[in-house]
Amino acid sequence: MPEGTIKRIVRDRGFGFIAQADGTELFFHRSKVSGDAFDSLKEGQRVSYEKVMDTKRGKDNAEKVTAL
Repeated sequence: MPEGTIKRIVRDRGFGFIAQADGTELFFHRSKVSGDAFDSLKEGQRVSYEKVMDTKRGKDNAEKVTAL
């Protein structure tokens, strides 16, 4: 699984962004974070994730986000 860094978290809206190794960002929703770990994620923290295509929006998103 690829690894990245939490770039930004919007806790009150339940989503965030992961900075990938190539500098691009991936959106993730709190429901895609393993367990109840969303509330403990911090900006700058390393995570692993699975990159998937959101066919509705035509953009890549992150799923199975796990803190490292």
